[in-house]
Amino acid sequence: MQDFLDQIEACVPALRRYARALTRNIDLADDLVQDCLERAISRRGLFRPSGEVRAWLFTILVNLYRNSLRATRRHGTFLAMDAIAEPGTPAPQPGHIALAEMARAIETLPLEQKEAILLVALEGLPYAEAADILKIPLGTLMSRLGRARAALRLATGNPAEPHLRTVK
Repeated sequence: MQDFLDQIEACVPALRRYARALTRNIDLADDLVQDCLERAISRRGLFRPSGEVRAWLFTILVNLYRNSLRATRRHGTFLAMDAIAEPGTPAPQPGHIALAEMARAIETLPLEQKEAILLVALEGLPYAEAADILKIPLGTLMSRLGRARAALRLATGNPAEPHLRTVK
């Protein structure tokens, strides 16, 4: 039991990072991670030691996030006052601008592509593990990643693949 809890505790920073990237809201992300941990501990009997605890926790987190999106669509949402940008705020340094631009571009991705790109790029998970977490075939994951990367290149203004010409 203690070993199980230690494994869960080791995954908390990665879960928080992924939840914050998904929700773009620190409070919602913390609530999501807390719900994930509560569910994992209360249902530890469902965990099968054939896989990693980390993948199981990410699966729980993704499912909870999807359920919260469905509930929000059904019941509507509200705009928090702190979500509105201050009009007279000076622009941060160029690196922060590029990072913010990429974060906004990731937000515009469809949910399937967003989940895939964050698991692979942000968490550094292998493709096979990310596909297992999302419960999709490996080829589907790679396709979603390709479409997500192409959309991000287009949204951030980075040039696409180099155009090659045939030389005779």
